[in-house]
Amino acid sequence: MTELTEYRSRIMRAVKGRDTGPELVVRRLTHRMGYRFRLHRKDLPGKPDLVFPARRKVIFVHGCFWHQHHCPHGAKSPKSNRGYWVPKLQRNKERDVEQKIRLLKMDWSALVIWECETKDEAALRMRIRAFLEK
Repeated sequence: MTELTEYRSRIMRAVKGRDTGPELVVRRLTHRMGYRFRLHRKDLPGKPDLVFPARRKVIFVHGCFWHQHHCPHGAKSPKSNRGYWVPKLQRNKERDVEQKIRLLKMDWSALVIWECETKDEAALRMRIRAFLEK
């Protein structure tokens, strides 16, 4: 393997599907706000990051790149192996929509918090409170 390929492989192995930095920011803030939740319920579409069963509400914390947010970080397109990455990232977006529709049909409300939105705690706090209290 070339040095660049080994480096990229090491980075990709470190990518996690749960307990990510942005997810932990949202969990800690939500807990400090006094809300209690469950994590990653497998019986709900998409295994939401935070689940509020009594309210029938869920929160997904999406990485901007992996779910193709329209912010500068999410708008980056892979430079190598595009034949693999472009369809994979597109399928992530499609799956997100499908999961939200399935949740709505089950009478659950969903909020998506993007990785870039976790930087502004005051705005994030207001957004979470507005979602959970409506």
